[in-house]
Amino acid sequence: MARYYSRMWGAIKGAHLHQDCRIDMRFFALPEDLAPYFTTFIRFDIDVPKGRKVTEQLQPEWGTLRFFTAHLPSGKIGDNPALSGARFVVSGPSSRPTHFSVGRTRMWGIGLLPLGWTRFVGVKASNFADTLADGETTAEFAKFAPLCAHLCRGPADDDRQFAALVSFFRGIGREPRNAARLLAVHAARVDPGQMQVADLAATAGVPKRTLERLCLRHFGFSPHVLLRRQRLMRSLSAFMLDTQSTWSDAIDRQYHDQSHFVHEFHSFMGVSPSEYVEAPRPIMTAIMTERQRVMGSAVQTLDKPK
Repeated sequence: MARYYSRMWGAIKGAHLHQDCRIDMRFFALPEDLAPYFTTFIRFDIDVPKGRKVTEQLQPEWGTLRFFTAHLPSGKIGDNPALSGARFVVSGPSSRPTHFSVGRTRMWGIGLLPLGWTRFVGVKASNFADTLADGETTAEFAKFAPLCAHLCRGPADDDRQFAALVSFFRGIGREPRNAARLLAVHAARVDPGQMQVADLAATAGVPKRTLERLCLRHFGFSPHVLLRRQRLMRSLSAFMLDTQSTWSDAIDRQYHDQSHFVHEFHSFMGVSPSEYVEAPRPIMTAIMTERQRVMGSAVQTLDKPK
């Protein structure tokens, strides 16, 4: 039987619902040989009244593979084209929120760390930055389509599905030749003391121009954008996890002042901090709270390399 981190039922209110929406999530503990490549394996059930949908948004994250069973979602990142009706959805690394709407469904989510994107996807991450793709019709992700047979056919035994995932990923890809360098860059990037690209390059032990190429190819964005995204996610995570905190309490120390933070928040999230607070995000809050409790990190982008 597969080990797992947690399982949680909860009754919540969707952002645009007047009826209860129930969720059941299960985080799986990854085997040691696969742990360096993934952020999370999660099985997530959403139960809403017939004909209803829940509408919310995901925060900036690493690339993710998502498999759905029914009532397929619609989604959009920033100004890029929307995607609807796909049972296998791939989201590239993102710097903007992913807006989505979905009805009653089961989803398996497989979060890829940059090292995992490099090993299993193997294409330049920046090509899919802030992009949603249908994994069954996009050539770069066709190798993962066989997973639909295991994960997109309605409720099934969690442990068998998890075992199928482990077996599948153990059978594809090779460890990247530059794995040590990518892990060094990743470790430097999650260090809250890194403020400038030059500091990041020095800490990672790579020339600045090499860092630029590595980050675009394997992380999806320039080092400058990654540092900006990181301090935003530290602030956002701190705010959402502490129900008693204010933005003033949560703002990362790297921001010069509140005006700087507000400008950066709007640049990434598309709204002001106060507008963000006004919109309910019960699903995202539930996931972050439980992930923090069982994994020690509320969001993918704050995960340290393993």
